[in-house]
Amino acid sequence: MIDIDLQTDERAHLESVEIDLLLDGIFRTYGFDFRHYARGSIRRRIWRRVRAEHTGTISGLQERLLHDFDCMERFLTDVSVRTTAMFRDPGFYHGLRTKVVPVLRTYPFIRVWDAGCSTGEETYSLAILLAEAGLYERTRIYATDLNEAALERARTGRFPLGRMREYSGNYIAAGGTRSLCEYFTTDRTEARFHSRLTANLVFAQHNLVSDRSFNEFNLILCRNVLIYFDRALQEHVHDLLYESLGVLGALALGPRESLRSLRLEPCYEELDAKHKLYRRIR
Repeated sequence: MIDIDLQTDERAHLESVEIDLLLDGIFRTYGFDFRHYARGSIRRRIWRRVRAEHTGTISGLQERLLHDFDCMERFLTDVSVRTTAMFRDPGFYHGLRTKVVPVLRTYPFIRVWDAGCSTGEETYSLAILLAEAGLYERTRIYATDLNEAALERARTGRFPLGRMREYSGNYIAAGGTRSLCEYFTTDRTEARFHSRLTANLVFAQHNLVSDRSFNEFNLILCRNVLIYFDRALQEHVHDLLYESLGVLGALALGPRESLRSLRLEPCYEELDAKHKLYRRIR
């Protein structure tokens, strides 16, 4: 029994060393820093890529990643692309309509940052919400992500036609005032959003771990991103979000995220505790 436990501990230690070497190699070679991602989450994604690449070991995956950028892009997709849907969590969009939009109306020009936008479903949902509030014409939405391949998909404004029924149901539940089909055209397989909806969207690569603030915003969405980071990295990213958010600006987090016990918590007040909407007050 003791020998088995020792072997298990040794395997766990060697795996941890392999993960550390892999993440350090990625950072030193490509500049992507995953060293402070939540350990359990990054470990699962590493093993998923080990199996997909048929390398057998994490060390084998490291060798391939460092010599094959296509493999690195596939790993990047595993790490950064999140489960997403248009108007996902409809109650959140109700909260935006009632608690945030009235404040946005007071600004002559509105800047929004959708941080960690993935393939763009959240960004287009936000554009539709602001259009229906009569604010989109004076809004610029900056949608950023680590993964350039995901951004390329987002820029097209194209989504599988088969998912639009689900998205339409979410849209209605989120308080949509029109019909979602008014915002896009279709062919046999895809829906494509109208150019008037994409006109004020800027998709760009940005790394929350290593990049700096690039503007001041009235609303920042950073939803379902921070759950993948350890506590130290969460604090770092919240510093960046705080620096990027104007006083009285609104911050939107995911349902499993909050400001509780963070160093910057006193700088915010809750707008909607259930849907994780906050206002910067200092």
